[in-house]
Amino acid sequence: MQLKYLKTLLTPQDGAAKVTCMAWAPNNAKFAVCTIDRVVILYDEQGEKRDRFTTKPADPKYGKKTYVVKSMAFSPDSTKIAVAQTDNIIFVYKIGEEWGDKKVICNKFVQTSAVTCLVWLTEHAIIFGLAEGKVRQANTKTSKSSTIYGTDSYVVSLTTNVSGKGILSGHADGTVVRYFFDDEGSGESQGKLLTHACPPYALAWGTNSIIVAGCDKKIVAYGREGHILQTFDYSRDRSEKEFTVAASSPSGQSIVVGSYDRLRVFSWSPRKGTWDEASPKEIPNLYTITALSWKKDGSRLSVGTLCGGVELFDCCLRRSIYKNKFEMTYVGLSQVIVKNLSTGTRVVLKSQYGYEIDEVKVMGKDRYLVAHTSDTLLLGDLVSNKLSEVAWQGSGGNEKFFFENETVCMIFNAGELALVEYGSNEILGSVRTEFMNPHLISVRLNERKQRGVEDNKKLAYLIDIKTIAIVDLVGGYNLGTISHDSKIDWLELNETGRKLLFRDKKLRLHLYDIESSVKSTMLSFCPYVQWVPGSDVVVAQNRGNLCGDIVDLERSSGKTEVIVTEGMSAETEAMWKTLSKLSLEAQQLHIAERCFAALGDVSKARFLNETNKIADAVSKEYGGDGTDHYQNAVDEVMEMYQEIHMWDECIAVAEAKLDNLRRSYYSYLMETNQNEKAGEVKENEGDFTGAVNLYLKAGLPAKAAWLAMSRDELLASHDIISRITAALIKGEFYERAGDLFERTRNNQRALECYRKGNAFKKAVDLARVAFPAEVVRLEEVWGDYLVQQKQMDAAINHYIEAGRSTKAIEAAIAARQWKKALHILELQEDKTSAKYYLKIAQHYASVQEFEVAERLFVKGDHTKDAIDMYTQAGRWEQAHKLAVKCMSQEDVSALYISRAQELEKEGKYKEAERFQEAEYHYLEGQDWKAAVNMYRVSDIAFDFAFELARLAMKQKIPDIHLKNAMFLEDQGKFNEAETEFIKAGKPKEAVLMHVHNKDWSNAQRVAEAHDPESVADILVSQAKFCFDQKEFQKAEAFLLRAQRPELAIKYYKDAGMWTDAMRICKDYLPSKLSVLQKEYESEGNWGVEGMVEQAQEWEQTGEYARAVDCYLKVKDSSNMDLLMKCWMKAAELAIKFLSHDKAVDVSQVVGPRLIQLGKYNEAAELYLNLDLIKNAIDAFIEGEEWNKAKRVAKELDPRLEEYVDRRYKEHLKNQGKVDSLVGVDVVAALDMYAERGQWEKCIDTASKQNFKVLHKYIALYATHLIKEGDAEKVLNLYTQHGVPAYSQNFNIYKRMFLELVSLRDRDCAEAYRMWADLRDVLLLLCENLTKSSEANSPAHEEFEQMLLVAHYYATRSAAKGIDQLSSVVAKLSISLLRHTELIPADKAFYEAGLAAKAVEWENMAFIFLNRFLDLADGIDEGTLDALDHTDFQDTDIPFEVPVPSKLHVTVEKREEIREWVLTVSMDQRVEQVLPKDERGTYEASLVAAGTGIRSLPCVITDHSQSRMSGCAEIYHTVVRRTPFSWIFLPLRPGKVHNIYFSICRHPVLHFLTFASQLFCLNI
Repeated sequence: MQLKYLKTLLTPQDGAAKVTCMAWAPNNAKFAVCTIDRVVILYDEQGEKRDRFTTKPADPKYGKKTYVVKSMAFSPDSTKIAVAQTDNIIFVYKIGEEWGDKKVICNKFVQTSAVTCLVWLTEHAIIFGLAEGKVRQANTKTSKSSTIYGTDSYVVSLTTNVSGKGILSGHADGTVVRYFFDDEGSGESQGKLLTHACPPYALAWGTNSIIVAGCDKKIVAYGREGHILQTFDYSRDRSEKEFTVAASSPSGQSIVVGSYDRLRVFSWSPRKGTWDEASPKEIPNLYTITALSWKKDGSRLSVGTLCGGVELFDCCLRRSIYKNKFEMTYVGLSQVIVKNLSTGTRVVLKSQYGYEIDEVKVMGKDRYLVAHTSDTLLLGDLVSNKLSEVAWQGSGGNEKFFFENETVCMIFNAGELALVEYGSNEILGSVRTEFMNPHLISVRLNERKQRGVEDNKKLAYLIDIKTIAIVDLVGGYNLGTISHDSKIDWLELNETGRKLLFRDKKLRLHLYDIESSVKSTMLSFCPYVQWVPGSDVVVAQNRGNLCGDIVDLERSSGKTEVIVTEGMSAETEAMWKTLSKLSLEAQQLHIAERCFAALGDVSKARFLNETNKIADAVSKEYGGDGTDHYQNAVDEVMEMYQEIHMWDECIAVAEAKLDNLRRSYYSYLMETNQNEKAGEVKENEGDFTGAVNLYLKAGLPAKAAWLAMSRDELLASHDIISRITAALIKGEFYERAGDLFERTRNNQRALECYRKGNAFKKAVDLARVAFPAEVVRLEEVWGDYLVQQKQMDAAINHYIEAGRSTKAIEAAIAARQWKKALHILELQEDKTSAKYYLKIAQHYASVQEFEVAERLFVKGDHTKDAIDMYTQAGRWEQAHKLAVKCMSQEDVSALYISRAQELEKEGKYKEAERFQEAEYHYLEGQDWKAAVNMYRVSDIAFDFAFELARLAMKQKIPDIHLKNAMFLEDQGKFNEAETEFIKAGKPKEAVLMHVHNKDWSNAQRVAEAHDPESVADILVSQAKFCFDQKEFQKAEAFLLRAQRPELAIKYYKDAGMWTDAMRICKDYLPSKLSVLQKEYESEGNWGVEGMVEQAQEWEQTGEYARAVDCYLKVKDSSNMDLLMKCWMKAAELAIKFLSHDKAVDVSQVVGPRLIQLGKYNEAAELYLNLDLIKNAIDAFIEGEEWNKAKRVAKELDPRLEEYVDRRYKEHLKNQGKVDSLVGVDVVAALDMYAERGQWEKCIDTASKQNFKVLHKYIALYATHLIKEGDAEKVLNLYTQHGVPAYSQNFNIYKRMFLELVSLRDRDCAEAYRMWADLRDVLLLLCENLTKSSEANSPAHEEFEQMLLVAHYYATRSAAKGIDQLSSVVAKLSISLLRHTELIPADKAFYEAGLAAKAVEWENMAFIFLNRFLDLADGIDEGTLDALDHTDFQDTDIPFEVPVPSKLHVTVEKREEIREWVLTVSMDQRVEQVLPKDERGTYEASLVAAGTGIRSLPCVITDHSQSRMSGCAEIYHTVVRRTPFSWIFLPLRPGKVHNIYFSICRHPVLHFLTFASQLFCLNI
């Protein structure tokens, strides 16, 4: 990515004048800048200032300079700008589509803290951050804002991903939070993503990672899940300041980070998967960068600064010109801007998958774009601006593209035809065909709308030269196949895709109907055919129908014109030729053009046409005929010659203008800062001084130096040489500076430069001539430099030349030049170099040159290392010889012993030859014991060990026998091992060996002969083996022989063989028989049958307690009958023979078991036998035997009857048997109906009870309905069942009233029934209150007020739909404004405004609807404190009204009202004052402004009637002063009766007189 300065849009000021924010419009046509003075300046695409406007404060009373604009964003359609301000508000300004359109605030969003940042994502969604840490969303359609998520830290930055479907917010505590509106299937996490080391003021979201930077001078790249990918640390760069802002390119592949005087550019490398940093853009005196904004097509970057400057930079990777017609600007790897140079139009070609675009071509008459990526193909239509990207595997660029169809691109590749519809990212269809001629393929895509057909896409193509296939591209199936008898050379579908025309090689024209599959021949000879556009008409030519050949068809204004070429005779042709010759001689070029066109000479006609166009243009501009325009027009002549490829003539003309071209070229180079090229021009012209100056200006001092050294006159100029050398030294071209100094005889400076530039060869050569004393030092420095560069070989000779032998040796060793290192070392007399002998000796030892290594080891005083070398190599004689020669006897002995121990540890004794070596070392060291031990642990040479032990250590012989025995045992030689064990005095080990191998006879033989105490152990082991083999008799015999009967009993017990165990115990251990029997019983080891038999035996012997216990222990789940018998038997025995307490205990065991098996009656009988009445009742209840339970309770214990009834009710409740519960407990059943939501059954059942019970459940049902938002059902409920004056129901009545008056769309005649019911219910309630203790209470008065409001609503609804009563509707709606403490204020003013507007009372309509808009804004803000009550002063419309919880009008209707109010206010055709009457008071007000006198209200309209009283007032109010004066006109009876009933039910004025009049008139 390269940043190139273009222009300055806003000149910076001398002091701080911060550019707070900037934004580019999505359509790239507008650019907005806001500075610290809160003015938004608008620029066009070229950077020209076109418009400006001043932002508004949230509240003007605090002044216009109390806030700062923190952020701006354009709407997706580029017609609006959202402005975020620190005075807790966001304004949305409508700026229009054209320059100069009026700026109007169309939305405002008041917040609870300062708005710090903002982005605009979709059409209506603005995302912004607050100082309190919240990130919220504002909806411009509903004018409401909501919180997306909240944190506790200040939001410092906000950015989006490339697609605009996700956001990142940076907070002051360093956290970065990610949120997706649509994760597009990525599966990436949401919420807190990472914590940065400092506040992330610079935050950008690229395609593959996130860039974060701040005040710590570090730029960190994080991965998709918040792990660190890269860190760019500039904390040690003193010139770097904190990073303040970052911006990502629209493609997300480049990111720019701004700081002080500097822009850092990072580009994503897909191959490496990392960010690459380009050279930073240094801009002196730019100061801190405060804002960055990238143009949406990626071609421009705007930079705002602390001093108020705005700079514009061009951004591109590369730029090229295509065919001299199009400019290709690669703004990213995956994004290219294609600009038409002639029209200026641009198209942004972008890979939506982020693939790198290789090359872009413009094809198909310069209309269509084609580009390849690694995995996709991009296509575009420059006219319709439709772009497509489809999956496409690389085919080496062998595709062929056809663009004859304007809606679809045809691509041929390897015998396959692919169709891509422009604007679609999927391949429309693909078929196999070998015919690539577009005339043999026809595609029709929705070209003419048809009834009942949504998507019509058809394809006709050739399968082979005689077969046509027709395919439905939407469904992907074949519509038909046409086989013809001749080769087909042309085909085309009609626009609807229902008919196909095709022609064969014999020029026969055929028509095929696809639906009927009928083919018919239209013409037998047809050279031309075409469908007429927009119809199913065909124009075709045969031999005799048309004069001339058809060229084309033109259809316009419903008329079709056929263009043909006329035929020409020889005589006519001669006349045209003569006329063309004469017209040329007379310079009548227009006539000549027509002649050549008629003759068919296209080239001459074209040339004359272009010439005439130029001449006509010149004639209009300068006068004359324009034919002399090309005199002295050298450029045009050259262009002409180039076009016709006459290069010699072109060059000849060009030479005359060469000087001017050179001067122009030089001026161009200077203007474009191409100083190097300009210097070359000067050099070619011989102006060497000028060339040097330009090279230096271009930053090329080396080139200037080469030129200076080649020109003596330049070398003579001290000034030029000084400037060149200074530039070379500054650019660190020290070697070139040294050359120049040497040429100018400045040897000292030359030597310094050579040294700094590491040009030591030139430095040494110069020193030998000019500074001989410096040669040695230079050679050493040269060697050090070569070592640093790892060139050890080259450094050796330089160290030798410098006399640095130690360094030379180290360099030789490092270079592995061992011979050279040894040669240098041996020449040294200094003993300090002896340390290098060891390294060199080790090398020779490693290559097995032992003699050389020995000499070097000894010379370096490392004799032991030499001996180790020999011993490791197995050269014992040389090692011994060297040891004796160079070491004392004690040292030699110690060496042998340590070496022998090492051999032993290494296991060297395992090899026969090594035993001798180890023995040699031990014996040489006089260590006999070690030698014996070594042989003792060996596996082979025990003879040597015995021999050594007999000679030196006889006490070790048994140990050697034992080790040999163990070795033989491991080898499987058991007999030999037995002998060795016995010789070692360990016969027990031999016995254990035989026992381990199950060799019982040998084990017993050895034991009887050498260890009699082990005989019993052998018998026990043998018995254990037999038991494991199930040979119980043998095992028993062995144990009895070993006199171990207790082990036999144990083994039998473990095997579960209790009978045998008791037999052995009885015969051999009778004293322990009773203990064994108890153990047997406690373990429960009997089988089921054994257990039963034992119980029966105890029963027969009279041991009933033991029999009962035994019966209870019987457990066999497979035989339930047996279990039942045993348990019942146990219970029977317990009841008959045991104590009562014991019997009860048994019943407590048996009873639950019976209940568990479902034997409830048996369990109950058992309990009854023991007088356990409650247990018996519980058993019956468990079995749901309720009648039996009740009978037992009634007969045996009446106190338990209540218990049974309670359990029965609980059972019915749990089972949900409410209908049965009604007969038992009505209240409980009603409660259950209510809990289940079966309200109809509940109310129906309650209605059969008393009045209080009924209304208790009606109240519960009403409360439920109100929570569900169904107040109309509540009204119907009370209409049907009455309204009692219960104080506990007052809240329900109030909620019902408030919910009903808050309903939408009830201002109509159809709603009369609801309002009438509400009025009737409230009237009945008031009448009941009058008769109760609540009469004249505040609640009573409040319900009277509600009744009056309901009456007016019913009357208004009755008058709705009668055109003559529209003014009554308006007056009633206005009168209802006095009751806005009960009805929603926004709804009341909305309906009053619409009613006034309907009767053309525009003043009142404007005021009421304007009030409605203010109320709506207050509802959004949650407070009505900001309402202006000026318009309603001196009226009885209340100011203090409750804030509605929500807006009672839809957003669409509110916007319609807003538009009407704005229109009326702009037209200024109404006066914003309410009309007054003769009292000087608003005519609808009951209270006079000056006197406070309250007038009587009209019973119908509630308007003031100040002049009448009594019945006459009533009569005049109804009949003469209201629209009822003509109510007697023939109206629809239903309507009039509705009005009548509304009046007659008035709660205050009993309108009997008017009612009687209405009845008398038979209304």
